[in-house]
Amino acid sequence: MTTTKEQPKQYRVIGTRPIRHDGVDKVTGRAIYGADFKIAGALHGKVVRSPHAHARIKSIDPSRALELPGVKAVITSADMPRPKAKMVDLGEGPMNALHLRNNLIAEGKALYRGHAVAAVAAVDAHVAEEAARLIKVEYEPLEPAIDVRAAMEPSAPLLHDDLFTDDLGETAKKPSNVAKHVCFEKGDVEKGFGAADRIFEGEFNAVMVHQGYIEPHNATALWNADGHLTIWCSTQGAFTVREQVAEVVGLAVSRVKVVPLEIGGGFGGKIPIYLEPVAALLSRKTGRPVKMTMDRAEVFEGTGPTPGSSIRVKIGATKDGRFVVASADMAYEAGAFPGSPFVCGMLTVFAPYDIENIHIDGYDVVVNKPKTAAYRAPCATNAAMASETLIDEIAEWAGLDPLDIRTKNAAREGTRRADGLVFPRIGFEETVEAARRSEHAATRLEGPYRGRGVASGYWFNCGLKSSVTVTVNSDGTVNLVEGSTDIGGTRASLAMQLAEVIGVDAEDVRPQVVDTDSVGYNDVTGGSRVTFASGLAVIEAGKETKKKMAERAAMLWKASPDDVEVEGSTYRLRDGSKSIEFKELAGKLGKTGGPVVAQGSVNADPSVGGGFGTHMVDLEVDPETGKVTILRYTAVQDAGKAIHPAYVEGQIQGGVTQGIGWAINEEYRWSAEGRMTNASFLDYRMPTSLDLPMIDAIIVEVPNPGHPFGVRGVGEVPIVPPPAAIANAIYRAIGVRLRDLPMNPARVLRAVLTAAGTPPEDE
Repeated sequence: MTTTKEQPKQYRVIGTRPIRHDGVDKVTGRAIYGADFKIAGALHGKVVRSPHAHARIKSIDPSRALELPGVKAVITSADMPRPKAKMVDLGEGPMNALHLRNNLIAEGKALYRGHAVAAVAAVDAHVAEEAARLIKVEYEPLEPAIDVRAAMEPSAPLLHDDLFTDDLGETAKKPSNVAKHVCFEKGDVEKGFGAADRIFEGEFNAVMVHQGYIEPHNATALWNADGHLTIWCSTQGAFTVREQVAEVVGLAVSRVKVVPLEIGGGFGGKIPIYLEPVAALLSRKTGRPVKMTMDRAEVFEGTGPTPGSSIRVKIGATKDGRFVVASADMAYEAGAFPGSPFVCGMLTVFAPYDIENIHIDGYDVVVNKPKTAAYRAPCATNAAMASETLIDEIAEWAGLDPLDIRTKNAAREGTRRADGLVFPRIGFEETVEAARRSEHAATRLEGPYRGRGVASGYWFNCGLKSSVTVTVNSDGTVNLVEGSTDIGGTRASLAMQLAEVIGVDAEDVRPQVVDTDSVGYNDVTGGSRVTFASGLAVIEAGKETKKKMAERAAMLWKASPDDVEVEGSTYRLRDGSKSIEFKELAGKLGKTGGPVVAQGSVNADPSVGGGFGTHMVDLEVDPETGKVTILRYTAVQDAGKAIHPAYVEGQIQGGVTQGIGWAINEEYRWSAEGRMTNASFLDYRMPTSLDLPMIDAIIVEVPNPGHPFGVRGVGEVPIVPPPAAIANAIYRAIGVRLRDLPMNPARVLRAVLTAAGTPPEDE
């Protein structure tokens, strides 16, 4: 369902629902994913991983493995060049190059269970696995730092002796597990709390969760005899892989080519590199290509989940429900190395609201867990769980409907975010109003242990760099060459924007995602940036294509290009004496100068692209088991302009599904020694179709002023509100506020029993 408050522009292609360009290959199984890739003479690689969360590596003895028939090479950290300690762009945040290298293969200490300590290449996967078991590693176990708040204490076990807190730009004098402290301020917080009639506060904890992509990580590398390295992998950013690998293995980027294969999900987890440099170094050592794939336990233990967090929030309000002040203390887990996207949580925690006085402290904290990665609006879901739960409490205290209090305090055009950004035209109020008008809101929820919850959320969307190339074929079709990995239908969304600009059908555009040698630089597919930012590059290339085609028409008619006008796919002289259609003109390019090729490249401004959503959920709690059943879910989101409405709906429904899993089931469970105890999809409980209702998606269209078609990114926002909305619904079902994620049956049952005055004896 699509709704808009403003009179929409009429488009010929945009807003329609063509079949996706890569659909046939994917449904028939012909699409090539990382595990499908084959190259002659390939060896198979396997990683040896630490069984300890924190341990000094005393020695590594590969002799027995090297004696095994079929084993061709073993590498350790000694085989990996040691880069200088400079920052490397990962696409959704920087990381110290030395930390990046040490996350790939541990040097000196293993910092989490699953940390790679060595790797082997052999003639097949079975020999490689056996060889990995034969590599003898002697460890000295150390006490791990597992809890984010405890890790911040001066007495906590130190992960890095050379990590000194960057505290608001000042470097601390003693090493610490706190890598960075950032602060945002707006107004006068002390004055604001003094003006509040009541102050609401709480501490909210969330554990690590995994992105849950179906396809494990993979990489195949060939370090050629000429010194050039080619990598085939499933990644969210081929250029980002190229930059990281070049830095780690000591090559110029011009000597590294990355070929992106199809990707079976990523959601932020396939931006960092894990296997690519390891396969490359094994290839250099053996002179043969090396292929590596992870099993599911390796994915869980050896790659990046989203950060767990501890967030303390205070909001002061007046009796009429007006927010006058807010503060947040936000500690996020970086994992074993600094660099969590904690600032994203700071940017989003209060962003939907116009609050005069705000103070936010954010902390990036290392712990003995896998180095964390992005996950669909990274750190924003944790933040919304805290702020939106307190807002629900304020609404109840002030006697306001949960939707009304959001309208009363809504951020609007001109509202300043805590970090200083001033919002342009945004659609938050429109999402709240659409939720209020929804069939869901108009339907009464009845029955015991049932509740309805509301929450809102925000994501700022990324801009960053994109490049495309457009070529006109003689039959009137158009090739679109791009470098943005297609995860959620961006081949279609970019092709549709190009088709709209040059006046052809979407089916006449042939989009291709190519390697790093075949197109200009593109940043990662992440941050909801591709349809927005790569779309801007496509529009630029489309305009250039139209200009060049008009010049060819002028040549054909021996006229000035200024005398040619274009309407849709028709090129005509301004006096109306001659006209020609795009396809016919394409067939005459050979007579008017040869091929038409156009390029577009942008470094997009992300400040204008932010998106908002408001969610409503009905659920039922079983008081005997604590099980939460989702009965109905409606998600409203401002998409700016839905290029392909079906894909927008799918993005919303997918984000909600992941948010529901995060809210009531999903978690990394840790033993006291720092071992993940549920490293499989059997024990790591993601929702299935049996756990979900139909999810109603309502698309609001408030055009983004920074995009010609009004596009806003849509992929991140829908995962932000679900845990808070579900927490608020659980409160209305059982009368108890839950502040920790996940709200699994054990935790909910404990709340039910506590409310009844019969708390369980143990935790």
